[in-house]
Amino acid sequence: IEYVHNKNFIHRDIKPDNFLMGIGRHCNKLFLIDFGLAIKYRDNRTRQLIPYREDKYLTGTARYAIINAHLFIEQSRRDYIDSLGYVLMYF
Repeated sequence: IEYVHNKNFIHRDIKPDNFLMGIGRHCNKLFLIDFGLAIKYRDNRTRQLIPYREDKYLTGTARYAIINAHLFIEQSRRDYIDSLGYVLMYF
């Protein structure tokens, strides 16, 4: 997730199905997949944050979506702690 953020993106669909374990020489790595809902949160050129929006439809998987997503507030980097908590409760 940190790597994705360093590339100025928010994944927006953190759930167990989107994490894969590597095989062979990559067996100690965890991979994040399915970037279909990802959005930029910062402009590459200016490094300015792109403002979040309200009145957005639920994005991602409802079971793992954070409370703000259910309140139609666009997800941001701060919401990953909640999403990861929901994923950990799954296991």
